[in-house]
Amino acid sequence: MRARTDSDTQDDIHDGPQAGTTGTTGTTEAADAAEPDATDDDADDEHGTEDARRARWTAIGTGALLTLAGLAASLLRLTGSAPAFVPAAYALGAAVCALAAVLGSRGRTRRALWLLIAGVMVMAIGDQAD
Repeated sequence: MRARTDSDTQDDIHDGPQAGTTGTTGTTEAADAAEPDATDDDADDEHGTEDARRARWTAIGTGALLTLAGLAASLLRLTGSAPAFVPAAYALGAAVCALAAVLGSRGRTRRALWLLIAGVMVMAIGDQAD
């Protein structure tokens, strides 16, 4: 068994296929080489690193803001005459939003989005019970 070295691979790349030769599938290799793969550059163009960075910062910022709002609402409801369920719901929603901010900082922005939605829903349920 013979392993290919980098120089062997580079020679094959530079030489390229001969025009008019057919591959194993019956198509000409020259025609295949002329068509660039659509999946190589389209993925980078569609979702660039700037979009990913913006999504992470949005998830972090929104999660932190909703966490602070939930904790403030929980403290306000705790000092009032609301049932114990209401401040607990706000605190639980704030904890879920904090978890979403952590996941967003690690690049899990889709999961962070769903956790932000769930956290706000828990807070809304607590608000409806008031």
